[in-house]
Amino acid sequence: MFIQVIQGKVADADRLRRCMDRWNEELQPGATGYLGTTSGLCNDGTFIALARFESEEAARRNSARPEQGAWWAETEQCFEGPVTFMDCPEVTQWLGGGSDQAGFVQIMEGHTSDQRRMRELLSQGTDRIQQLRPEILGGTLATYGDDGYVEAVYFTSEAEARAHEKLEIPDDLRSLFEEESELMGEVEFFDLHEPMLVSRR
Repeated sequence: MFIQVIQGKVADADRLRRCMDRWNEELQPGATGYLGTTSGLCNDGTFIALARFESEEAARRNSARPEQGAWWAETEQCFEGPVTFMDCPEVTQWLGGGSDQAGFVQIMEGHTSDQRRMRELLSQGTDRIQQLRPEILGGTLATYGDDGYVEAVYFTSEAEARAHEKLEIPDDLRSLFEEESELMGEVEFFDLHEPMLVSRR
């Protein structure tokens, strides 16, 4: 899997939503290798979209389509400043990956000293984590460059996520959580209170 992260400050949220709806209706059928998108607007006006493709080649083919270029020329006008694109060729899914049933999605961005070890840690303790945090439906870790990462965690609801945040970490998981926290470094959080979740039809 390949994930492209699109991010920017929004000037016209209603127009942006219409553009996203139009892409799903008109452009998605011709996007070979497209798997789905997780997107949403944060409280500070930041819009984030994680577009999933089968491969980097599939994402490139989509970007090269003339209709995609025309759509983006219009969509770009919905933002008040520059829009950033992060191409993430390494994607790890945990607890089954993302879910279109999520009522809340939290995205974390940062830089790590060891991308490989971060991916390894996600495969450890998943059964126990699911027992402790049943509101977590799954997640993805996408990495780019030498140290960049974007992690998305999918929850049943924000209320459930906030309630379980206060749980004390059991002894058998504490070292795993501590190592993961150290590897994640300084994290920037983006909360999608009303996530738009689309999978390939």
